[in-house]
Amino acid sequence: MISQDTISKIMDTVRIEEVVGDFVALKKRGSSLIGNCPFHNEKTPSFNVSVAKGIYKCFGCGKGGDSVHFIMDHEKYSYPEALRYLASKYNIEVEEIAQSPQNLEVQNARESLFIVSEFAADYFAKQLWEEAEGRAVGLSYFKERGFREDIVRKFQLGYSPEAWDALIQAAGHAGHKEEYLEKTGLAIRNDKGKLYDRFRGRVMFPIHNFTGRIIGFGGRTLKTEKSVPKYVNSPESDIYHKSNVLYGLFHAKKAIRDADNCYLAEGYADVLSVHQAGVENVVASSGTSLTTEQIRLIARFTQNVTILYDGDAAGIKASLRGLDMILEEGLNVKVVSFPDGDDPDSYMHKVGAGEFRKYIEQNRKDFILYKADMLLKEAGNDPIRKAGIIRDIVESIAKIPDEIKASVFIRECSGLLQIEERTLLSELNKIRAAKLKKSANATQNRQAQQDYPQDLPPDDLFESPDEQAPFAPDTEKENNAIQEREIVRLLLAYGHELVNWDGIDNLYIGSFIMQNLADVNFEDPLCRRVIDTYREDIENGHLPVANQFIQGPDREIANLAITLSTSPYALSENWENKHNIYVRDETVNLKSTVFGGLYHLKKSKIGKMLSEITRELEKEADPVNQEILMQRYMLIKGVERDISKYLGTVILK
Repeated sequence: MISQDTISKIMDTVRIEEVVGDFVALKKRGSSLIGNCPFHNEKTPSFNVSVAKGIYKCFGCGKGGDSVHFIMDHEKYSYPEALRYLASKYNIEVEEIAQSPQNLEVQNARESLFIVSEFAADYFAKQLWEEAEGRAVGLSYFKERGFREDIVRKFQLGYSPEAWDALIQAAGHAGHKEEYLEKTGLAIRNDKGKLYDRFRGRVMFPIHNFTGRIIGFGGRTLKTEKSVPKYVNSPESDIYHKSNVLYGLFHAKKAIRDADNCYLAEGYADVLSVHQAGVENVVASSGTSLTTEQIRLIARFTQNVTILYDGDAAGIKASLRGLDMILEEGLNVKVVSFPDGDDPDSYMHKVGAGEFRKYIEQNRKDFILYKADMLLKEAGNDPIRKAGIIRDIVESIAKIPDEIKASVFIRECSGLLQIEERTLLSELNKIRAAKLKKSANATQNRQAQQDYPQDLPPDDLFESPDEQAPFAPDTEKENNAIQEREIVRLLLAYGHELVNWDGIDNLYIGSFIMQNLADVNFEDPLCRRVIDTYREDIENGHLPVANQFIQGPDREIANLAITLSTSPYALSENWENKHNIYVRDETVNLKSTVFGGLYHLKKSKIGKMLSEITRELEKEADPVNQEILMQRYMLIKGVERDISKYLGTVILK
């Protein structure tokens, strides 16, 4: 268990923009930073980071929290794991407090998969650099391929010996359990129950996650027998999901953000070679075809992708079919193809780093135009094949969500395909109409399944009209909840401010608000919990601050505090700079802001009391009781009138 002193040191040191910035490309907007949310798919940024408050909030999916919660949500870490990650990032020594064996076992179950993977990577690297077999076979191979030692070390490349259980024996001596070797896929158990190494006699490519932890491996054989698969990759595990990983992204993410472009290659060696050429913004799909999840990983850092193809025409044509989904995600796609017979790896070692960089800069083409040019050359003068190609290209353009981009490509392709622009537009509209119809039908089918569940008998699907309760939104309750949340917002934002107002000297706003809530019962459960905590802390001589609720263990309270402390809107500087329109901030007159919040809440409560009395009057038949109720009504109405007078509102009689 991590000591409280360490936790406090971590929380005081971390900077939210640095933590989130490792995973999301952030841009400044007003006083906040914005980017595409990493927790749900979006093309218009709704993810906000407040540097001043140390919190993030997505106004699309609702996720929010501080640096620790971000790491927990993004990496699926436990609270202690997230703290350790942040401590490592900021070089903070972690002081541990002993905890029960049961808690330690639960906490370490997933962590053990990371630890054994890290052990395996270190073991493979040691075999490569220090052992005779590794140096003679593995290191010689990398040197023959032209990889520098600094690249081999940077990517933690290694070698797995030929022996059947070399890693298993080494892991056992180091105290690692066989169960974790199996769960990570480093070892396999045969039908007879015998455990053996998955990777034997292979050079090893460790695969890192976003934060640099090793989650899997790719192993390449150096044998030439056709019966031996060239590459063997780690299977899916609790920490490794192939479709969510891009090889090299951990080393490339900063360069991708800086260059505002991502080079996408096919294999491990391609990434190493391009990186060695000084082009560090390069990644590869991790032993799988490109997936939507991988595309969205790239989209966090840039909207520009450049595909690096080898010179094999058949391979390029096959790959073209899968790249439409990059367009669907709204990214800009360019293509670089290498001379026939070369891939990025071989071409870099053939011409050298400088010529390689020059080549990819001079030979980038827009994906749509590249596809059109390539397929047209293949079709030749065959009109039927040409018509099919035109339709294929328009279908790709139809994937582009941006109307302006699509229009530009239609115009460019009109000249390239030698066909009228209006004909291409007509075909584009047909494809989009068909897509919309298909999407609408799918939505209707889903809705029908929700409205008419299959497991209910037909007689239970309908109610007679007199059994249906009329729907009427409880505006009174909603208004009350709004006013209660406004009070909580004021406490979080200004509770620690010391004020000197008329008749109020040297008093904290938090204490002042709580004094004025003595006769108010909060109905919203979350607000009530905040108010109760606030009141209890004040009674114990402590004035709470917003971070106490944001960083607290109660995620419901934390989410409420974050929501009330952030806004999706920022006032443009142009109001004042260009239009000379000055918008007053609520802090200019905090007294008015606080009093307004309190009076609006009390007015809401009084409105509810008046409604209750009105309902009682409608039911009461006794004239005496009616008179008592009317006196109460008039008394409360007078209070409401006084509050409304202060607020400047008008009551209709």
